[in-house]
Amino acid sequence: MRKVNMHEAKTHLSRLVDEAAAGEAFLICKAGRALVQVTALDATASSTKQKSRLGLLKGHCQVPDDFDQLGDDVIPELFEGR
Repeated sequence: MRKVNMHEAKTHLSRLVDEAAAGEAFLICKAGRALVQVTALDATASSTKQKSRLGLLKGHCQVPDDFDQLGDDVIPELFEGR
């Protein structure tokens, strides 16, 4: 696996990230010692995490049927002084 020193990683981060995303993983080293491995994320795993948030509160709360009519008697008085 390719080793990149810290200075090179900071200088060429955008290019290195593009290469890692294309499948060319690399190690970032400091003083000759590998500290971090940079690899591409699995696209299906990251999209699954995002989809799992939909419906997060399903079954924990309810919206009343007359939700769009709540406050009909108070709102005109507050805004229009009726």
